[in-house]
Amino acid sequence: MIKDKVFSGARLGFIGVGNMGGALVRAARKNTPSTSICVANRSPEKARALANEIPCRVKSNAEIAAWADYIVLGVKPRMMGDLLAEIGPELSARKDRFVLVSMAAGLSVADIREMAGGGYPVIRIMPNTPCSIGEGMVLYTRGPGVTEEEERAFLEAMAGAGRFSPIPEGLMDAGSAVAGCGPAFVDLFIEALADGGVACGLPRAQAMEFAAQMIAGSARLLLESGRHPGELKDAVCSPGGSTIQGVRKLEEAGFRGTVMNAVIAACEKNGKLK
Repeated sequence: MIKDKVFSGARLGFIGVGNMGGALVRAARKNTPSTSICVANRSPEKARALANEIPCRVKSNAEIAAWADYIVLGVKPRMMGDLLAEIGPELSARKDRFVLVSMAAGLSVADIREMAGGGYPVIRIMPNTPCSIGEGMVLYTRGPGVTEEEERAFLEAMAGAGRFSPIPEGLMDAGSAVAGCGPAFVDLFIEALADGGVACGLPRAQAMEFAAQMIAGSARLLLESGRHPGELKDAVCSPGGSTIQGVRKLEEAGFRGTVMNAVIAACEKNGKLK
């Protein structure tokens, strides 16, 4: 029987430190001492480079599985089965408590537990790329056996990534389609806005800056004001003005329907990634 313990100054082990895994390591370092963070990666050079930057320690997959309180599994869904089979002996040999943290799209908490070969506590997360600058939107599901204390300690350790929102696991694919895939959609929009500015005579660098800061400011205004986006849109659209003419063109092109369809397509694909 694994005994409960207080997760104070929890040890965080990250297996897989690609773009997203690396971003989460950097976020964790904001609230966690370097001695409590270890990383591993299929490419040891990448793990060592990140460890030198943070700094933190480098261990093997097996060493992290035997050591960490939170074992963050940052590998692609198709690689998860092999990884969990590899570290399975270390997990089953442990007498203290630990939590597996999965960010693999399409793999449920039940899938992770089955692959790991035990009824281990699992937190499933779905982060996004803005986590790398502390402005992420991270969705998470607390699986069976994860205590409120473990959930709270994990959120405190990872707070540097941005906002965390609990979500029923059945809505994870939908949430990921918005928060996880959304940055790519927004990047396309920013690029298109900048291209339009360039077409109107703006220098490229300025057009990109104007578009990106406008998006950042508009998002912050919505979050901090709590106002509906339609209300905020109406506040910009003066009668007979320029903005409403631009809105008219977007509507003629099916802008909102196209964005909705992009989210739906991403959601459907999420459900097929297992």
